[in-house]
Amino acid sequence: MKAVRSKGARSAAWLVAMLVLSCLAGIAQAQTRAWLDRDRIAFGETTTLNVETDGAGDAPDWTPLARDFDVSGHTSRREVEITGGRRVTRSLYGVALRPRREGVLTVPALQVGGARTAPLSLSVAPAAVTAARDGAPAFIEADIDVQSPYVQQSVGYVLRLYYATPLVSGSLDQPSPEGASMQRIGSDVQYSRDIDGRRYSVVERRYQIVPERSGTLSIPGARFEGRGAGGGMFDDVFNRGPRELSANGPPSVLDVRAMPANAPQPWLPLYGVQARWLEAPTEGRAGEASAFVLEAVFDGAVGTQLPEIGLPPLQGAQVFAEPPQYDESFEDGRPRVRLTRRYSVVPRAEGSLQVPGPRIAWWDVRAGAARTSGPPAVSLAVA
Repeated sequence: MKAVRSKGARSAAWLVAMLVLSCLAGIAQAQTRAWLDRDRIAFGETTTLNVETDGAGDAPDWTPLARDFDVSGHTSRREVEITGGRRVTRSLYGVALRPRREGVLTVPALQVGGARTAPLSLSVAPAAVTAARDGAPAFIEADIDVQSPYVQQSVGYVLRLYYATPLVSGSLDQPSPEGASMQRIGSDVQYSRDIDGRRYSVVERRYQIVPERSGTLSIPGARFEGRGAGGGMFDDVFNRGPRELSANGPPSVLDVRAMPANAPQPWLPLYGVQARWLEAPTEGRAGEASAFVLEAVFDGAVGTQLPEIGLPPLQGAQVFAEPPQYDESFEDGRPRVRLTRRYSVVPRAEGSLQVPGPRIAWWDVRAGAARTSGPPAVSLAVA
């Protein structure tokens, strides 16, 4: 009997060890990811493919990209941080991709050490028919994702500076409009574009504009002042210094609509809301906390615009909510934010406890109608 118990204990220990190793392997693989800085480009432009991994020394195998892309501009950097008392080394790799054809292309999965990235989708539109401003060495474009927004609706504003000569220095200034707030979203994106047989470098800057009142809103044009490198070998001979460059961007006008009379409060104009449970247990114990984790993606907003999103009051339980976490991005020409929030539900007694999901009231700016979104209720069996 003694030997049997020892063998059973060894088997159990072996099983636990294998489960732990399996979990650790899954975590390591989950920390290798890939993303594009722009997933919609025109033919002739470039986009940057980023790959992040915690595998030390494991550089991606870029070979599968050669089928549909010209690959250039390899970069890499490494960061070390302490998480939970554990030293974690993360490596970030990047390459510039120039598609070889139009259409919806797939950036294939890449091998990174013992892990693989997920495939990505890239939409390549026909080459932009943009006049190069009569051969100007620098010019500015501005795009707005909606011409007739609602008051307090987030408006995506994209500024592009084109320059055909290397820059020695430069400053791109975008004045703020009166009657609206304006803030930059993310970092500048740099790529190149061929226009009328001439190669231009492009700096793309993204903004969020929030109108504060209805009526006409005027957005001033941007202004660029800089100096470009000389045009050739004779510049040094004749003591010609860097070339002065300047460009004015086009102004824009928006027709801002008032808040509808039947709009839900707090007022939240959006393109869409997707909400789900990342964690939603179905069993718990009286007096012990059960963790529920919400994920909600808001299309057309940043974190500072969102109202308090909490669980409804629960009879027979206490609810403790942690501060929300925000992950902001810029997609389809406008801001988007992913919210995650953890709730701890502590039942007071055994039985069945219904945990309703948060209800998010918002205004559908496309349909012009009130909507309500949220994850389904969860039945918690309390022991």
